[in-house]
Amino acid sequence: MNTISNKTYNATPSTVDKKWVLIDAEDKPLGRLSSEVASIIRGKRKPEFTPHIDAGDNVIVINAEKVALSGKKMTDKLYFRHTGYPGGEKFTSAADMLAKDPTSLVTRAVRGMLPKNRLGRKLLTNLRVYAGPVHPHTAQQPEIKEI
Repeated sequence: MNTISNKTYNATPSTVDKKWVLIDAEDKPLGRLSSEVASIIRGKRKPEFTPHIDAGDNVIVINAEKVALSGKKMTDKLYFRHTGYPGGEKFTSAADMLAKDPTSLVTRAVRGMLPKNRLGRKLLTNLRVYAGPVHPHTAQQPEIKEI
C-alpha cells in the first residue's frame, strides 16, 4: 500500500527565526502602515506561520510624528478612553495625540490589528516606535522595508 503522508508543519518558539525590520512612517497613511506592521509582527508573510506562536519579526517604526491621516481625520477622529469612574469618558483627537505623544497614535493603531488575547499582548512587545528618525537598534542590523 503506497500512501502519501503530508504532515502539517507547526513552528515552535525554538525553530522561529526572528529578524529586525525598519519602517519609515514619514507621509505614510496610518491605516496602511499599521496593517503592514501588524502583518509583519504576526508573521503572516512567512511560510512557517503558525497562528498560536510568536513567529513574526521585530519592527522598528521611525518618524511616527510625520504619519499622515487623510481628509479631516486629524481633527475629527476621536480616540476614546474611560477613567473607570462614573461619567469618566475622555475623548482625544488625533491631532492632540500626535502633539502630546506621536508614538501612541501608531502603537494604538497596530494594537487594534493584533489578536485581543495574551498572544496579542506578547506580539506588541515586538514593536518599537520612535517619533524622530533616530533609533537605538543599529546593533540589530534591521532590514529596511518600503511600504
